[in-house]
Amino acid sequence: MSSTSGERRGVDSALDPSPATISDLAGQAVEWMAAYHASLRDLPIAPRATAAAVREHLAEPLPVEGRDFADLLEVFREVIVPGSRHNGHPRFFGYVSAPGTAVASVADLLASTLNANLPAWRSAPAPTELEHVTIDWIKEALGCRPSAGGLFTSGGSMANFTALAAARHRHCGDEVATRGASAHPAPLRVYVSTQTHHSVHKAAALLGIGRANVREVAVDARFRMDVDDLVRAIEADRAAGAEPFCVVATAGTVVTGAVDPLPEIAAVARRYGLWMHVDACYGGFARLAPSARPLFDGLAEADSIALDPHKWLYLPADCGCLIYRDPEAARAAFSLDADYTRVTQTEPAEAFAFWDYGLELSRRFRALKVWMLLGHAGSRAIGEAIEANLDCARHVAELIAASDDLELLAPVGLSIFCFRYLPPAARTGSRSEADEEELDRLNERIMLSLQQAGSSYLSNATINGRFALRGCVLNYRTTRSDMEVLLDDVRRAAALSGAE
Repeated sequence: MSSTSGERRGVDSALDPSPATISDLAGQAVEWMAAYHASLRDLPIAPRATAAAVREHLAEPLPVEGRDFADLLEVFREVIVPGSRHNGHPRFFGYVSAPGTAVASVADLLASTLNANLPAWRSAPAPTELEHVTIDWIKEALGCRPSAGGLFTSGGSMANFTALAAARHRHCGDEVATRGASAHPAPLRVYVSTQTHHSVHKAAALLGIGRANVREVAVDARFRMDVDDLVRAIEADRAAGAEPFCVVATAGTVVTGAVDPLPEIAAVARRYGLWMHVDACYGGFARLAPSARPLFDGLAEADSIALDPHKWLYLPADCGCLIYRDPEAARAAFSLDADYTRVTQTEPAEAFAFWDYGLELSRRFRALKVWMLLGHAGSRAIGEAIEANLDCARHVAELIAASDDLELLAPVGLSIFCFRYLPPAARTGSRSEADEEELDRLNERIMLSLQQAGSSYLSNATINGRFALRGCVLNYRTTRSDMEVLLDDVRRAAALSGAE
């Protein structure tokens, strides 16, 4: 070994610290991580901070000289952590947000240390194979065929965008890819329900399909896509000279948790030659819970499925996923020759490139945290945790239905619940539109008061035109007792909000 190598090992700098220094840095960080997990239940969920106050503690000119890691960690502990919303708290019910897991945090550290870039097999042989294995596990969890394939993405919005791009290319071919959307002679149509996530509308706009060509289909009383209305819309568009090419079903809407009738939608897609995409970002992994599994019959018939492991696999962001029923049907949409992407390997597995199936070239090693979580916890434990989340949502719905001061505004499909508080004057008799508007304002005040109090956290939704308090149970720490505390907190917030 050269003396130069020996000299380099002795250097201890901020960019290239010694093994002992690395151990010390990691030790301090892991010590904080362990204490944070132990204290989560006792923390206020949301900070009572202003942008100006937080920035006052953080703003400084670009550092010219470095400072000790302990000083930076102190800023993290004293400013960043108290100024953050704690999504891992068992009574954080806002949005669709996972708590993360300790083993996945360690996996992210390892992935960042290895710093593998996964555009293709040649760039990261073992990480690429691990992504294939982990995608196979996800396919098995969803009941997909072994011939299906997929890849990890930054999140569900990117997965939805990628699926819509593949669907458009199958319908339009290379002409649109080469000359642009104007090369296609007729307007394209995408069909969604009124409850579909806005990322599909955004994808249509960015792909040149146009938001006006995203047809919203009515929903039934359980907020699921009305298949008869879907057929009527397709027939009307065809008669008018438009070209239907894709239908997007949802397996767990973000507003109410509804799961569209997947087998019936699949039959319509086959009948009219449409690409069927399923946005299962929130709900898809609930198929691991026995009580919810029948809701996902027909999922495997989809041409593509978008998922967010950083939702109901409890992983930290970011980690989305896209599954293709027939990967080769999507490949033509993304393959593009360039000298720097030319593959020289002849063995098919070693010539594989993720860039042939999605938008990204540089890709971080997201598969490691998925693989480590599934390998460490096992699918049974995750399914049991999801089942417990479903039970918590059903429990709070029963408590709301049995009360006289709370009103359920939508059926509980998975683990989302929508309700509102009713003051004494609103509990009997009919209500005018003015009364309803006052209820909307009261419940918005309740939500803000609840969020500021820090014990429980709800977001909001609009249900049939009315303001709803909305919660989503997506945390393996949450218990039935937490649901009862939540309702006590809501009543306390109502009293502070002028409910009479």
